[in-house]
Amino acid sequence: MTSNSSKPHDLQALDSLTGGAFTAPTSGERASRIRDWLASNPAPEQMQEVFKELSGRDKGAARLLREKLDELKRAKGQEAIAAEWAQKAEGLLGQSKLNIADALAWQRDAAKAGAPLSREPLAGLKARLAERIKGIEDLQHRAQVHREAAVLLAQRFEVLSTKGWKDAQVAEESLRTDVTHWQQQAADIAADANWTSLDAKFAPQLEASKAQLLVVSDAFHSALAQAIAAAADAAAPLPPVPVWADELRAARGEAVAPKAAAPARPPAPKIDPAVRAAAQEAVQAALAKLEQETAEGHGKASAGAAAALRAVLKEHGKLVEAPLEARVHAALVAAGELEGWQRWSADKVREDLVAKAEGLLKRPEGQALGGRKMQETLRTLRDQWKQADQGGVPNHALWKRFDEACNEAHKVVEAWLEKVRADAAEHRALRVALIEEVKAWAAEHAGATDLKAHNRALHQFADRWRDAGHVGEKVFAELQPQWNEAFGAARAPFETAQKASIERRQAMIAEATELGAQPVLRIDAVKALQQRWQAEAQGVPLDRRQEQKLWDAFRAPIDEAFNRKSAEREKASAAMSERDRHVLNASKALDAANASGDAQKIRAAIAQLEAALRGEVPPPAPAPQRAASGDGPAVGATEVAGPDQAAAEFGESAEQAPSPGDAEASPAAVPAHESAAAPDLVAPADGADASARADSAAHDAGEAAAAEPPAPAAPPKPAPRPVVAVRGDDRPGNRKSEPAAPAARGAGRFGDRRGPGGPGRPGGDRGGPRPDGRGDRGDRGAPGGRFGDYPPREDRGPRLGDTAFRAQREALERADMALRKLAAQAHGEALTQVLGAWEQRDAARLPSVQELGRAVTPAVRSSWSQAIGASPAARADEAAEALLRLEMAAEVPTPAEQLEARRALQLKLLTKRGDPAPAQTWGQDAGKVLAAAHDVTSARRLQNALKALLRK
Repeated sequence: MTSNSSKPHDLQALDSLTGGAFTAPTSGERASRIRDWLASNPAPEQMQEVFKELSGRDKGAARLLREKLDELKRAKGQEAIAAEWAQKAEGLLGQSKLNIADALAWQRDAAKAGAPLSREPLAGLKARLAERIKGIEDLQHRAQVHREAAVLLAQRFEVLSTKGWKDAQVAEESLRTDVTHWQQQAADIAADANWTSLDAKFAPQLEASKAQLLVVSDAFHSALAQAIAAAADAAAPLPPVPVWADELRAARGEAVAPKAAAPARPPAPKIDPAVRAAAQEAVQAALAKLEQETAEGHGKASAGAAAALRAVLKEHGKLVEAPLEARVHAALVAAGELEGWQRWSADKVREDLVAKAEGLLKRPEGQALGGRKMQETLRTLRDQWKQADQGGVPNHALWKRFDEACNEAHKVVEAWLEKVRADAAEHRALRVALIEEVKAWAAEHAGATDLKAHNRALHQFADRWRDAGHVGEKVFAELQPQWNEAFGAARAPFETAQKASIERRQAMIAEATELGAQPVLRIDAVKALQQRWQAEAQGVPLDRRQEQKLWDAFRAPIDEAFNRKSAEREKASAAMSERDRHVLNASKALDAANASGDAQKIRAAIAQLEAALRGEVPPPAPAPQRAASGDGPAVGATEVAGPDQAAAEFGESAEQAPSPGDAEASPAAVPAHESAAAPDLVAPADGADASARADSAAHDAGEAAAAEPPAPAAPPKPAPRPVVAVRGDDRPGNRKSEPAAPAARGAGRFGDRRGPGGPGRPGGDRGGPRPDGRGDRGDRGAPGGRFGDYPPREDRGPRLGDTAFRAQREALERADMALRKLAAQAHGEALTQVLGAWEQRDAARLPSVQELGRAVTPAVRSSWSQAIGASPAARADEAAEALLRLEMAAEVPTPAEQLEARRALQLKLLTKRGDPAPAQTWGQDAGKVLAAAHDVTSARRLQNALKALLRK
């Protein structure tokens, strides 16, 4: 009560908080007030409360709140990521020795992880790392330059040692100053904070340069001091520098030893002509390759060929003649021009890549790339840029544009990755909750008795786990063992019950094997065992394959016993009777007629087979006219009693075959209880033919009557009246034109009442009048009552053998299918003739009433003929309405463009309830369509409608 009474006050407070969003009259104004309220940066708790109340009232306005809450959630997630990567960056900056590769890897990995590098604190840390990297690179450059400076100073000392000692004395002070300054700079470099972050090779290199420079400087200064002392004192020793020593000797007046003459160059050896020819061939082969690649425009291949030619020319250049050398230089110049064209071509490729990268975010509306597709496209573009860089000089301006466009497009990838991570977290939480639910369910249903419901619930849990969404491989590897443990604990009682059920079924299989091996098959034991098996199968479900395997093993010995008894019965009835041979011959003749495709022959063969089933012996030389004699039905009869009798014969053929001794005994010797128990071996009631079940009991009664003394000869059978075939089901009792044929006594299901008014009684329908003219409840003792005398049943002769019965049944079924197929073909031809007559406006081509079928009366056919014979007079709207009425009558679909017209016509017909329905006037409607002009669309629609209407 408190929550209900305070809810209006809460809504009023929220409405005042949001500036009247809850009381706004329209959705647009409500969204505008929510947008203004969000601009004031409200607290997340307030936004959550407003969203909770507003989501059920206005989803459009609530969408703004949901987007803002999602943004805050993403920002919170990014803050956590930023804190993590900021900690890593602080760790890198705090190291005394920073590895440049680690710093670059931090930036790359942070971008991949979706860290906000453009916002603080990561932006500042990124700048600090960049400054630190730049300082390390500058220090490396300074160290290398300082090494070169040491080499240049040493060269200055060497150059001065080749000049006079007075020149060296003049430059001594400047050299001393430069060496001191160099040493000071080397100390500054070593004292830099980033010195420890340099590669380990720079420190020993700089020390070696310093030691070498100091050695050269000390040697130079000591030699110069010795030269100055020797110039002042003639007795002083000369300096070790040869130029200075010669100069001092000349100043003292001493003789200077002449320089040794250079040794004479030996004459050039003679070159073997074979060696010169080999060199010429090698250069010509490399030159031909270069000229071919240059002519074909292969940039990379021409560069390689030029390098190969230069290598060959370096080895054999002295042996090459002047004309060939000129060709070589011309080819190398052409290859250089091709390399310049290749650089231009590489720039064209780069410009195309830049255009593609800039166009990723400028696609038309509705064609924007998704996250994964954008990621793959960016990776492909960067790979193509690398390939373009391999073929030419890099272009930094284009690279800057390309990199900026790719980074801008990569924001889509970052958003997609963030959504993927959020979905993965949600899916993980869902899977963890499902594991806990399975554990709770397993504890609750540990002693469940309804195993089917238990198995169904397990399958539902497995489906929910499979549909719980995608998670990463690491998360899945973490959760899958937990799921397997929980699901295994929930499935353990069911698996225990399955094992016990399998053991019980194996025991029943052993019992079935024992029953099948007995000489006399006990039907009651087999039925009881099958009922136990069904109860077990319904109680404990197994895997489909395993259950089918066990069922096959259980059924095999029983089927083998039944097959053995069937073989004995077939062996006892192997001798075929004369009537069976007549039926077999008539069945073969009917199959031949079916193959011919002639309806008249098929009907004649059916009549002959029916006569053979009645026991009539065919004449020695049958003629086509005798097939319609008075002894049998007219040609074309399809309603006979023979198949019912044959079905009853087949029903009896499933009984147990008697032993040889019993087969020779009189039928009267069969006990009554055996004849009553025989139907237990017949096929189930829902799988056998209805007429076979109806006549099986009647035939048993006939066999019992055969043991009595022979009755006087029966009067001759009256000739059966001819039967006219009708459309639909032509079997006895299923025709609409006459009542069902009387079934034999004993037919119907178990428990049905016998006598007039019940199933299988000659009295007709149960609710109809009694044949003796009495009321519904009369004297039951009168003849024809429940215990009265029935008229004698018609003698159907001996039963058919199994082979003959199956042959005649299959032949009749094939004949029925052939007649139906021929009727369908005739129906299609008649419809084609109608459409052709309409197209040609020729009434003479219109089929007759008999060809059109019973659905078309002579009056309708006459109206069609008049409409086709006259010139097109019907209006287009009348013909269109008539076509719609035809489609409504035939219940066929209407083209999409005519659906509105059909709905309008249906509404119109609803207002005119007194008018005849389209199903009653379809003949006149077809005449209206035929009276209009012919067109292909209307013809197709008319054909679809008449195809269904002519079959009704």
